[in-house]
Order: sequence, then C-alpha cells, then structure tokens
Amino acid sequence: MLKRHSISRRISRFDSQSLMSSAAACTDPLRSLHTRSIGGGFFVHRLNPISNGLFKVYEGGGKTNGLTTTTTVRSCFDASPHKKADLKARALSLHRRLLHGPRGEEQRRGGGGTTDLADGRGVGNTTRLQGNDKIVVAVDIDEVLGNFVSALNKFIADRYLSNHTVSEYHVYEFFRIWNCSRNEADLRVHEFFKTSYFKKGIHPLPGAHTTLHKLSRYCELSVVTSRQNAIKDHTLEWLDMHFPGLFKHIHFGNHFALHGESKPKFEICRSFGAEILIDDNPRYAEECANIGMKVLLFDYENSYPWSKTESVDRHPLVTRVRNWEEVEQQILSWVVTKC
Repeated sequence: MLKRHSISRRISRFDSQSLMSSAAACTDPLRSLHTRSIGGGFFVHRLNPISNGLFKVYEGGGKTNGLTTTTTVRSCFDASPHKKADLKARALSLHRRLLHGPRGEEQRRGGGGTTDLADGRGVGNTTRLQGNDKIVVAVDIDEVLGNFVSALNKFIADRYLSNHTVSEYHVYEFFRIWNCSRNEADLRVHEFFKTSYFKKGIHPLPGAHTTLHKLSRYCELSVVTSRQNAIKDHTLEWLDMHFPGLFKHIHFGNHFALHGESKPKFEICRSFGAEILIDDNPRYAEECANIGMKVLLFDYENSYPWSKTESVDRHPLVTRVRNWEEVEQQILSWVVTKC
C-alpha cells in the first residue's frame, strides 16, 4: 500500500497551476487527479470515477481505523463548450475544496454524509465559493439592471410634449437635458414614479439575470442604487420579480430626493466591504475607485453618452464594459486571480 505521506505529496503537486493548464486545454483536472492518485486501499483524498463525470473522494487513513469520509464530486467539465475564465474559476473552486477536505465541509454544514459538488449548470448545482471566499459585488439598478431613461423619456414625451432620446443625455442630470430648473426636474421625476411608465415600463437589460445567476456562485451580490427612499417598496418588488434571490442586501442612496438625507455610494459600498462596483455613472465609478474598489463602468452597447469621460477611463481600477457578457468575463478573471 502507498504510504499516506507519499499520497499527500502527490495531491499537493496537483496545484492551481495544474488546474489552470487543464482548464485552458479543455481537459478534465479531476480525471488527471484520479490518474495520479491510483493506489491500493483507501487513503487521503483518493478519487474514484463512478459514471458520467461523477467521482467519489475518500478521506481516511486506511482500512484499519474505520474512519472514512466520502464526498461525491461531479467533474466541472463535460463535452459542452465553456468560456476559459469560467472553466478556470470552477476548477479552482473545486481544487480549494479538495485541499480543505470533505470533513471540513461537513463541519461547516453541521452534518455528515455525501456532498454533491456539481458543475454549476442547471437546477440544484452547487459548485460555488463559500463564505469569505466570495467576492463582494455591488450592482447599480438604473441603466445597469433596467432601462430607466428610456421609460422616463416616454413619460416626458407624453406628459410634457418634449421628445428626447438616450443619446442626448451627455450628463445624467435631467434638468440640463430638459432645459428646466433642477427643482422642476426633480418634481417631474417624482411624478413619473407614480405612473405606469415607471411601474411597468422598466425592463431588465439583456443578459443581466443570466450573468448574475452565474456569478452568484462565486460572488456575494448586493444592490447599491441612488434611488430614493420614496420608491423603495416598488424597487424591492421589481427586483424580486426579475432577480429573485440573487441579492443579499439592497441599499438606497436617496439621491435627488425631495425628502431625507442622501448617502454617497462609496460610503455605502465601504460599509459592507464591497470589492467591485458595476455602475454606469462615471462620478460614482471614480469615487469608488479612489477608495480602492474595482469598478466596471457599464456603457450598454456603447450607447450611454454620460458615461464617456476621459478622466475615469484613465483610472487604473476602472474597466469599461459594454454588456453583461463582458461583465461576466471580467469578474470571472478576478475570481481566478483571488483563488
């Protein structure tokens, strides 16, 4: 029988670099681990194939002590094509769990038995980073999750006979676009909040839900919006309808409000330890980047004039993204780096 310490050395050599190489080549690191770990008897982290990419990992010192824990692991690769960053993130997540050991997983859950680590696709899959391993991400609502300005433009056109397009908003200050006072603009927006244009006219941007669902395996997601407290209830209903169960916290900045104090986004983000902000407003992006956060400046299909400022583009912590697919790719690359 192979000695326990020799097996441990084999496992330790199967490190993150090996997993990254396997992911890049679209090979299966779990099968590689099985090949390297074959030996007689039960030993620490022996990996046995069952069927269709399903494996069992045995933890124990041999047949004599009777202490063996079994973890069922589903391979994070199959014949379906995946993005390389997503492959690497899943591979590294599984690698970390294998090194921690299934016994530690059971202790954290407070129970025993078999743990299923699936590949993250489909109902019931559970491959994900846990607890403090997850990256904390703050997500804006308007123009990031939903199309606020286009719905507002329809209301302004019908109510005030003033036609505007998204391309006219070179700044996200409505009074400058509508040629009215700041106070008048705030009153119009609050009038908009009471109408069906607001309550039924804002729809999720393409790819938002799909991407956030994928990222929730590796990220702790929370909303940080400048929306006012006056529309908190409807905002919560809208999020629950279109993004159910994805966000841990919902924070309101109460900006441009008729009543109550406002709170800067960077202070909100700092209060719960957000590491990444996804936002379309360059001022918020720069403020958060200046306190050390990574920022994805969201400019959907390059159609947001207000987001185009040279100063924020020069900031090393700000990355411009044009759709939710680019959000996914960029954040997964940071997940791999953190692992």
